[in-house]
Amino acid sequence: MRLHRLFSTLALTLAASTAFAAGPPAKITDLAWMTGTWSAPLGPNTLEENWTTASNGNIASMVRMHGPNGVSMWEVITIEEKDGSLAMSIQQWGAGFVPRSPAAQKMELTEIGDKSVKFKAVTEGAMTTLAYSRGADGSFNIEAGQPGGGVMKLALKGK
Repeated sequence: MRLHRLFSTLALTLAASTAFAAGPPAKITDLAWMTGTWSAPLGPNTLEENWTTASNGNIASMVRMHGPNGVSMWEVITIEEKDGSLAMSIQQWGAGFVPRSPAAQKMELTEIGDKSVKFKAVTEGAMTTLAYSRGADGSFNIEAGQPGGGVMKLALKGK
């Protein structure tokens, strides 16, 4: 009987922690404002993000950093509906399509607004947080939390 009670308690604890870990309620259509091609200079390079139309429970972006010496970074970002919220996956490659990490970094939704969204990392990777928003001037803003502290902020313009 005690063993049964222990397993029941563990099952309830696991269910509660899983529900607690879920991000705020959201649908992929809440991110329709991200669709488009956005770019900004970054030193001698250009960062370019190409976001697909939000549909069928997902949205994705192909990102590249390119400059006088060609492409220095490729990145694929996917955001999908999961358990009533949103989950993000990010994979990066260097020049020559060499993977920068063995697996995609996973993030979960922490905040969502009218034209803003923020995710936090649940696996290790290049960023601790990643947020997007649209500015009053039409800019596509990115804030990427760095593992050492600090936040990289970029304001991209539509193409």
